[in-house]
Amino acid sequence: MESKVERQLFRMDLRVCKRTGWKIYIGCNDDGKVIGLTNTRKLLEDIPNKIRNAMSIIVDVNLLTEGEKEYIEIVVPPYPVAISCKGVYYYRSGSTMQTLSGPELERFILRKRGASWDSMPLPGFTVNDIDDELVQKFKSLAVKKGRVDRSVLDESKESLMEKLRLTNAGYYTNAAMLLFSKNPDKWHLGAYTKIGFFESDADLRYQDEIHGSILEQVAKVMEVLHLKYMKAKISYEGIQRIERYFVTDEALREALLNALCHKQYESCIPIQISVYEDCLYIANCGKLPENWTVDNLMSKHASRPYNPSIANVFYLAGLIESWGRGIEKICQSCIEDRSPLPEYTINSGDIMIKFTAWEDRLIRSTTQKVGEKVGKKVGKKLSKTETVILNLLHEDPAYSYVTLAQKAGISEKTVFIRIKSLKEKGILERVGSGRKGYWKINE
Repeated sequence: MESKVERQLFRMDLRVCKRTGWKIYIGCNDDGKVIGLTNTRKLLEDIPNKIRNAMSIIVDVNLLTEGEKEYIEIVVPPYPVAISCKGVYYYRSGSTMQTLSGPELERFILRKRGASWDSMPLPGFTVNDIDDELVQKFKSLAVKKGRVDRSVLDESKESLMEKLRLTNAGYYTNAAMLLFSKNPDKWHLGAYTKIGFFESDADLRYQDEIHGSILEQVAKVMEVLHLKYMKAKISYEGIQRIERYFVTDEALREALLNALCHKQYESCIPIQISVYEDCLYIANCGKLPENWTVDNLMSKHASRPYNPSIANVFYLAGLIESWGRGIEKICQSCIEDRSPLPEYTINSGDIMIKFTAWEDRLIRSTTQKVGEKVGKKVGKKLSKTETVILNLLHEDPAYSYVTLAQKAGISEKTVFIRIKSLKEKGILERVGSGRKGYWKINE
């Protein structure tokens, strides 16, 4: 009987970990029918002691009867802290039992205590590791946004960290390190963003890593994406140049800020951005609040940041709002730009957002045949160099002679001669001045 009781207690532990409380009945079969016990008096004494010794919790043990048969009810109250059975923590995933260990156990215990990883103290990280330039940048942003008083400009680093609640038990916290250290990698693995350009899922062409304070990573990531990874569809209204990426700046910025605020930094895995010609993914180690689905995420919801300390500093700096409107702003930006709404994929350990481009917003560098098409339409035979120049000018009508020569691998003189030929054929014309104008392709 003792082994059966311990098995019941083991099953009880799984329910306690979910903070729902439970009732267990001993003396019943698997169908719930009472079959009775013969040693109820001894069990009434032994069970509370066994539970207390194995799990350090107190339960109510009641003697019940049905006819002449006696059985026992164990009432387990919900506990706000993590509960283990003989030093091992468990949780239920679907119909299976899983063991909690490593980072997952750490997250579980912190969550049960109402704490977060970003608020934990980081011994060894001192005021000398807090960068003066980053502190000054934060002060300027927060004062400009009007979310702190101007007197903060005269605050010392020590005083500012206290007011931002970035200290714990006499130490600076993980959030202080991620926000105000020039080199968070010295203290923590994975505190950076990785970007890669893919021709297919299995074909990575090139990649970059963006390191440094998370206060600065958003601006750095967007700069690299625009300069190296994403091509803007360029058009003109008169002589006004209009650049349109398939992801709007506002939507991309909000998605990056969401990733930085909600990332599970204890996973030591960087944020990963995968760029294709027609789509962009941002994958982040994280999870939704308990009992949330994608529907909750996409509808209006309260702000529940995974890293409250980081989110608070981002809010004061004017980088985010405190109303849980990040995803709403992403969707609104896509609607105003007439772009597809983002798609979210939620896995057990990560969250991924996907932005997709409309066909008319794409610049397909490997398949662009504009020069050949134009030549056929106007009935003119074009040289290989003229075709290359037209392809480049379709990519960006404002390319200069120097840029065209560099990209085509020819001399500026050759560019000048070929453009003159294209003008004489009626295929190219100049709009605006030589310095601020652009080339218009007549099809």
